[in-house]
Amino acid sequence: MINELWHGRRYYSLGSYIRNTFGEKLYKIPLSAVSTCPNRDGRAGYGGCIFCSGKGSGDYAGDINLPVKNQIEQGKSLVGDGFSGGRYIAYFQSFTSTYAPTDYLRSLFSEAINHPEVALLSIATRPDCLEPDKLDLLSELNRIKPLWVELGLQTSKEETISLINRCYENDVYERAVEDLNSRGIDTITHLILGLPGETEEDMISSLRFAADCGTKGVKLQLLHVLKDTPLQKMYDEGDLYVLSEEEYVRIVCHCLEQLPPDMVIHRLTGDGPKDILVAPEWSTHKRNVLNHIHHYLKEHNTWQGKLHR
Repeated sequence: MINELWHGRRYYSLGSYIRNTFGEKLYKIPLSAVSTCPNRDGRAGYGGCIFCSGKGSGDYAGDINLPVKNQIEQGKSLVGDGFSGGRYIAYFQSFTSTYAPTDYLRSLFSEAINHPEVALLSIATRPDCLEPDKLDLLSELNRIKPLWVELGLQTSKEETISLINRCYENDVYERAVEDLNSRGIDTITHLILGLPGETEEDMISSLRFAADCGTKGVKLQLLHVLKDTPLQKMYDEGDLYVLSEEEYVRIVCHCLEQLPPDMVIHRLTGDGPKDILVAPEWSTHKRNVLNHIHHYLKEHNTWQGKLHR
């Protein structure tokens, strides 16, 4: 059954999940809803996470000055004619997409989810920005079309949480996943591999923590050093070790071994914006990195869930 889900791969990719669930390919359109987050404006902290470029996670997101329908059309035009006639995932990506008044969010999210070409709504946010009225709104939306909520955990290691200025504790994440799961809303968790001072076991421990909390999917992301961030200062001063491609590939594959075999792998790597990327340079060749991961899994005869407890 698992092999059928995986479509011949050694892990349960997002592409396989989309084909299994929707019977067609869906293209993701990044959108913008808000322009800040609570650890920038002082509610939780100041300065943002040390790796953030100032655009939140939405370095490729839509123009926040445009209405949602225009952002969607803009995104469709970037896809090109090769995807003409298909359906889309509306992805509110930048900063903390539930960090605004609920009525304002209802207007934006409803416009997106009711778009005739949108098959699914995905909302990236922080677990400390899911108040009861926001959860009620998400439940309403989930009854219209499928909804994902993406949570930026990054790590569960206490020392790293303080260092990266995440500004919320692990139990906040645990409650958020529980609240979303109880409403039938799938949670996707973002984790960064290669954070300062973390060992491979630390990274695997964070992954296990997210899985044990009940997240339905994960996004694994290499730590990127971006210009004009506190992380760049650490890198320039020699206080940050950046993973090599070989190290990253090995760690990713070891992470996959620990995950439940039916957990959806939404991402295995990422390519930072080239105009502001400081390091590592090898990460700009995303296709090569993915091929390297696939080769490692095959060469070492391993797969997602091989060592799952």
